[in-house]
Amino acid sequence: MSTPADVPTDTPTDTPADLADRLTGLAGALRAHGVRIGTGETVDAGRAVAALGLADRELLREGLAATLLHGTGQRAVFDQVFDLYFPRGVGGPGGASGGGSGDREELRERLAAALADDDTALLRQLAAEAVDGLGGYGSSPGSDGWSSYQTLDRLRPQTLLARVRADVRARGAGTGFADRLLDDEIRRRIEDFRSMVAAEARRRVAERRGRDRIARRAVAPSADRVDFLSAGRDQLTELRRTVQPLARKLATRLAARRRRAARGSIDLRRTLRGSLSTGGVPMRPVLRRRRPVRPELVLLCDVSGSVSGFSDFTMLLVQALHDQFSKIRVFAFVNRIDEVTGLLEHGRADPEGLGARIRAEATLTGWHGSSDYGVALGEFAERYDAAVGPRTTVFVLGDARTNNLDPNLAAIRRIAGRARRVYWLNPEPHSLWGTGDSAAPDYAELVEMHECRTARQLGGLIARLLPV
Repeated sequence: MSTPADVPTDTPTDTPADLADRLTGLAGALRAHGVRIGTGETVDAGRAVAALGLADRELLREGLAATLLHGTGQRAVFDQVFDLYFPRGVGGPGGASGGGSGDREELRERLAAALADDDTALLRQLAAEAVDGLGGYGSSPGSDGWSSYQTLDRLRPQTLLARVRADVRARGAGTGFADRLLDDEIRRRIEDFRSMVAAEARRRVAERRGRDRIARRAVAPSADRVDFLSAGRDQLTELRRTVQPLARKLATRLAARRRRAARGSIDLRRTLRGSLSTGGVPMRPVLRRRRPVRPELVLLCDVSGSVSGFSDFTMLLVQALHDQFSKIRVFAFVNRIDEVTGLLEHGRADPEGLGARIRAEATLTGWHGSSDYGVALGEFAERYDAAVGPRTTVFVLGDARTNNLDPNLAAIRRIAGRARRVYWLNPEPHSLWGTGDSAAPDYAELVEMHECRTARQLGGLIARLLPV
């Protein structure tokens, strides 16, 4: 007989070996998602389990999070993985039926009441019943799997907003809220319920297919590991929130690199000359002093289609590093190029609406709306030739897909000839370079091109490639 989903299964009857397997599996799954966990953190997590016990699941969650995580940005991944290795229950809710239309309507009525009461325990129970009754697919006994998407598509909790609002008003519980604030609160409760359904579906699938496999494949990655080209609106919004923390970290690294570079390298000729007074022993190495000069930076950003999320994030990140450079100039293009530095002035850049403002206020297209790297790069080389000089590092941001038009290699060659360095950051996987209308291999022969698909990759490349 299955255990109801709200009954904890992590009881003291688990053997030490079982707990060790759960804990090491949890740590391994988190490592697979980019969380740095060493032996020390794992040992501390084991001590936390011994100290906190298994009776209070939420207390155990907080204890393991405190010992295993290094930042709040990793918490969303941790919670999903924790629910797989320390589940609230096993199997499905007792007495759940197959989920006919009558059951679905009854479930919607109960869900509306639970949302109006903000009853977390009941919402969690309803999530389990919804997945069991509406989310199963396949023809084998007990179902081949469970789908949160199918469950939510059949249950449609988002359509309950008006009914829940009316219930809250009728009970007098929402009299202190304006209509808009009350609607926002109800949407938050609905979103929490959707998260409960997703967690329940993952747990049920993990029981059948193995929690290690599901923890690595079915858990949404943290924001800094989301592929720019597949990120949705919510994920891009979350990415924009990470701009300032990431910029501070990168600024610290760049400042340290600049201090090391300012000390200079050993001047061998002067060191050997000075060693004559000590019998040829170089007692006092002479350093070749460098005159500290802040470099200049130019960004050329493709803002067309799905590439725009990658370009917007990179522009915001580089602008947040403005103190590290003497001058930053930013240019956006689709098939025409225009300077947008003014839209990124420090303190005025709007992370949410940056892309829309650029497309509304800049001249980015001519007689068609498709990307044309050849025309855009050629126009930059002609109109903004003075923007590039011997102290300038140029970053080109884009997928190098030219829609089978002339890539204008002469223009990128001309830019590279004037600049100190030219780097191309490509958000497409390296395996796709050169496929279809991609001119990436041709450009890569002239400038240094790097795959840059996630914010984590971008941070590493910026820290390594930016000049000092």
